[in-house]
Amino acid sequence: MTATRPEQWAPIQAALQARRPLWVHYHGHHRLVCPHALGWKNNRPMLLAYQTGGHTTSGVLPADPHQRWRCLYIDHIDEVIPADPANKWHTASSYNPGHPFPAIDTLTEFH
Repeated sequence: MTATRPEQWAPIQAALQARRPLWVHYHGHHRLVCPHALGWKNNRPMLLAYQTGGHTTSGVLPADPHQRWRCLYIDHIDEVIPADPANKWHTASSYNPGHPFPAIDTLTEFH
């Protein structure tokens, strides 16, 4: 891959490997997310995450767990903060680690 990994990649990767939630600041909103996959989309770093708290663009976190998946361009994440250990790892039954959504062209790591 010719693209470089942004500084946010390493703490996101560590949280993914340890199955720990993170707070990220993305497009003006703080979001509590559980990282599930890292990779590249159109030569840009991409995170597939399951959002469990914080704010969304629409303002309300969907009640349907299948609608809480977020594809975030890592180079648009302004801040990465480890979540309090009391925040548990979450996922939805729609997650298939063998094929984590078509949002990522080149998958480099997944849980």
